Amino acid sequence: MIMGSNVALADLSDHVGSVIVSLGWASPTGEGDADVSVLLLDANGKVRSDSDFYFYNHPVAADGSVQLLGKTPTANGSEDRISFDLTAMPSGIDRIVVAASRYGEARFGELEDVRITLADAAGETLLRFAVDDAGSVTAVIFGELYRRGEGWKFRAVGQGYETGLAGLATDFGVDIEDDASTEAEAALDGAEADAQADTTSLPTPTERPAETPVRPAPLEAIPAPRQPEGGVGEPRKPAARPRTAKKVTLPKTVKKTLAENDSWRQARLFPVSVLKSDRDREMRATSVLLSVMAQVPEFSRRLTAGFGAPAGRMETFTEVSLPHGDSPRRPDGVIRVERAGKLWTALVETKTNGNALKADQVQAYMDIAARRGYEAVITLTNDVALEGSLLVDVKIDKRRKHKVALWHLSWAEVAHQAQMLIRHEGVGNAAHAWLLQELLHYLQHENSGCHGFQNMGPAWVPVRNGIDDETLCRGDARALEVVENWERLVRQVCLRLGGELGQKVLPVQRAKRGTDPKERRNRLADQLCLNGRLQAELRIDGTPGVLTVSADLRTSKLRTGIDIPAAEQGYPLSWAKRLIRRLAEAPADLHIETLVDSETAGPRGTLERLRPEPADLLPKDNAKITGFRLSLLKSMGSGRGNAETGFIRSVDDAVHRFYTTVVVHLDAPTTPRTPSKERAAAG
Repeated sequence: MIMGSNVALADLSDHVGSVIVSLGWASPTGEGDADVSVLLLDANGKVRSDSDFYFYNHPVAADGSVQLLGKTPTANGSEDRISFDLTAMPSGIDRIVVAASRYGEARFGELEDVRITLADAAGETLLRFAVDDAGSVTAVIFGELYRRGEGWKFRAVGQGYETGLAGLATDFGVDIEDDASTEAEAALDGAEADAQADTTSLPTPTERPAETPVRPAPLEAIPAPRQPEGGVGEPRKPAARPRTAKKVTLPKTVKKTLAENDSWRQARLFPVSVLKSDRDREMRATSVLLSVMAQVPEFSRRLTAGFGAPAGRMETFTEVSLPHGDSPRRPDGVIRVERAGKLWTALVETKTNGNALKADQVQAYMDIAARRGYEAVITLTNDVALEGSLLVDVKIDKRRKHKVALWHLSWAEVAHQAQMLIRHEGVGNAAHAWLLQELLHYLQHENSGCHGFQNMGPAWVPVRNGIDDETLCRGDARALEVVENWERLVRQVCLRLGGELGQKVLPVQRAKRGTDPKERRNRLADQLCLNGRLQAELRIDGTPGVLTVSADLRTSKLRTGIDIPAAEQGYPLSWAKRLIRRLAEAPADLHIETLVDSETAGPRGTLERLRPEPADLLPKDNAKITGFRLSLLKSMGSGRGNAETGFIRSVDDAVHRFYTTVVVHLDAPTTPRTPSKERAAAG
């Protein structure tokens, strides 16, 4: 695109319900960088409030309409990505301004290949605009998205500001002084503020007709700010400029190796080849994790904030000897956080492979923590904790004034948080990203023993046999054990898929608020005895419906599916044709069923049969179409474990295949979801 030109997104792609905008640049010195910012403007060209200004310290909108994804290193510089869910954008927002700013005395003229690109939901790049002759400006509006009728358009702007981020933001109604001081207090905790910058308001650029392409002169800086109200000569009110900071994520594409052949193995910070026993694995895993936590504060906060740990200076220790009765105890690790002269301490007990926690061991650590005034005991295993169900039975002496919290982490959750940071959200610097990458490589190695939940338990085979020969009775404790392990598996599937996508994936619990989790699981166990099926629902951000997973133990089949609602406007034949067109690259054996508002079932068939005749999806009795149901069938593994032929692996593969081959091709929701009474719990 050229400066001033505009284009309708719908003319470029059918997948523009959500888009990814990338701002990139190259630096001859390798050190130049900038920070992106986004402003949501109303019909008056102003932000509704300061919360409509998104930058490094305010990266995500509560409704999911805006999300700053962080930086991705490129060959010569970096690329900063922003996700926009245009279907969730508030109706009062008419224009979205995408900008970037440099800090200190840096200027955009020092950078090369300054550009903006826009990709659709399928990842296909739709447009590119290069900002030439940036000169001495310190902030640039790269482009803007704006409403036109029922759709959105993009305009290539390329407007520079010599007054930096402060001038740009105040021009659109952001109160920089209040925002900066608040952010500084929260994020820096009393640290020295940045150099101050003028925050007086700027004249609003002259509005140009929305539909008329213009060709401005080469990039010029906005003039210096006008004098504040009160006359020339009065001192201007200084305010702190919002701090800017770098966020680093690792590139998704792997660089070409320099090894001569495949037998060469890359040197690793945390080697796993020397691990011979479970004890070796536990000691190494604990040391690896705690050392990375001490060095990468973004990562450690994600793991410990939910346990009540404060934000502060963290130190971690392994194999600490603590007195307990006749012989000392050695917890696998200790975490200590100092803030404002106070210490928060947690003892850590880890297990790898299929090893279970020992009740007497955890009980001893709880007693030690209580006597020494520690705040928590954290257990870390491949198992997944369930609401209302303890992994280990410990007794709490209620007579003690000091209370100790017992928390649990799964290795799968640790890996998920590392993946979210290094692949999607970013960390403070490249060294932190590299440390997390090494940790993730270690956790995912087959010899580490940190593979997450990987065994359906001893009740799995008897329950399947009981369902086959119809001898499994309601109230059987083995059925309850299978239901609990199924819930653990579903939670882990959510973690793994969410880590790959960089999105929230949550299991849906269809139960009334306040229902006892044990009662719910007992009811599901009875249903398993009656119909032989395990069922789950997953909610994934940006998808048009809930993804369902059903394991039929009678037929040994896995079914993954999704119900998508019919469009509010248009004709049924157009809906059917559009759906078949969307699924052009989906598997031929995909089942499609028309959902109708009547007692009779709607038409259904495989995608292969429906491709030449989409009209076959229309009901013969002209019943009202309410939506379409898409589903895939797959044989499920027979083993209880995570081996290639195991049940756990087959569920993982089925969900991954359905999402990557079917769901990604569907339109995002066209309207925000209405509040639901269903309760979604994170894994």
